[in-house]
Amino acid sequence: MSVPPSSEPTLWELHRAVSQLREDLRGDLAQLAARLDQVVTQDVYRADQRATEQRIGQVESALAGLRGEHDQIAERADQQRREDQAQAAATRRLVISSFVSPLLLMAVQLWLVSRGSTP
Repeated sequence: MSVPPSSEPTLWELHRAVSQLREDLRGDLAQLAARLDQVVTQDVYRADQRATEQRIGQVESALAGLRGEHDQIAERADQQRREDQAQAAATRRLVISSFVSPLLLMAVQLWLVSRGSTP
């Protein structure tokens, strides 16, 4: 079996195929280079991760401090509210006793006068 002469590519066709492969390879390498420009090294990535962890740690510690301050303020507000309630109760007792005592004394005096005793 012999191969017909028209089945083999000519030199010009080989040149065009190689040129096309070369252009395709250049385009692929350009795309790869563009993608590699966006890649960072492990050292840079780890440094960025450490910086991020430090910032998160600082935010967490600041948040814990704010929680502590909030708890202290809430405790002070509760204590102040209890003191205000105690003061209001004492004031009510004072007002009631300042009105009830004279009325009670006057009632006792009226009762004594009605029995015929002199004060």
